[in-house]
Amino acid sequence: MANCTHDCSTCSSNCGTRSKQSFIKPLGKGSKVKRVVAVASGKGGVGKSLTAALLAVRANARGYKTALLDADVTGPSIPKMFGVHELATGEDGRIEPVRIGNGVKLMSMNCLLEHEDDPVVWRGSLIAGACIQFWTDVVWGDVDIMFIDMPPGTGDVPLSVFQSIPLSGIVVVTTPQDLVETIVGKAVNMAKLMNVPILGLVENMSYLKCPDCGKEIELFGPSKAEELKKKFGVPACARMPLDPAIAKLADEGRMAEADTDPLAEIFFEIERSREIKDYLK
Repeated sequence: MANCTHDCSTCSSNCGTRSKQSFIKPLGKGSKVKRVVAVASGKGGVGKSLTAALLAVRANARGYKTALLDADVTGPSIPKMFGVHELATGEDGRIEPVRIGNGVKLMSMNCLLEHEDDPVVWRGSLIAGACIQFWTDVVWGDVDIMFIDMPPGTGDVPLSVFQSIPLSGIVVVTTPQDLVETIVGKAVNMAKLMNVPILGLVENMSYLKCPDCGKEIELFGPSKAEELKKKFGVPACARMPLDPAIAKLADEGRMAEADTDPLAEIFFEIERSREIKDYLK
């Protein structure tokens, strides 16, 4: 300690003053993003892409300059939901995001493939690298809220996103089955491990509303949203119905027309989440 040079990179001592190394990657020149919210889950097939798309639609409708980063590189579904089929353009290593009809900026692997059904057969490190390049090499411009559609689990890509992109928080997506408590726990505990705030819990396919009498039918068992909210200390939760109308809009590329009211409580927490500007000076 007496000979401390205050250069922790050259020191092997564990004195308690060693600064933590940051892996945060800066945005490209000319881009500014105020908030970044990842939509995640411990397993696949629960509706992360749907939730990310609906949150983006709500943000845009409320006047926020909105962007969508599709980090599900091997299974991108966001472009189809919004009827996007054109390729992204760019020059000098900088990529212009595709504009969805309602004004939301989008970057997805399917915006770079010659054919939409071309498979991306890459190892995890390459996939993670591509996601980070979507952050650093895309000319996002001025964005109020960016949503990241995460791949499932807690592997290479989620870890890289958590480490490399300054997140305002995450929204965890789940379904009502008994097994989800452990799955939600994995996603929540990863966020806590990475010091990322948990903004809300979305229980997708929570119920089906009878078209005749309006009764809510819990096809996959009783809702666990409130129980999980309390157990994990999540500030907000939402129950999303199993709605054929939303599925139809997604299939037809008309997601911008979908009803986003069930996510109102979650979006309120997003509006209150921290800005990340201090990371990007």
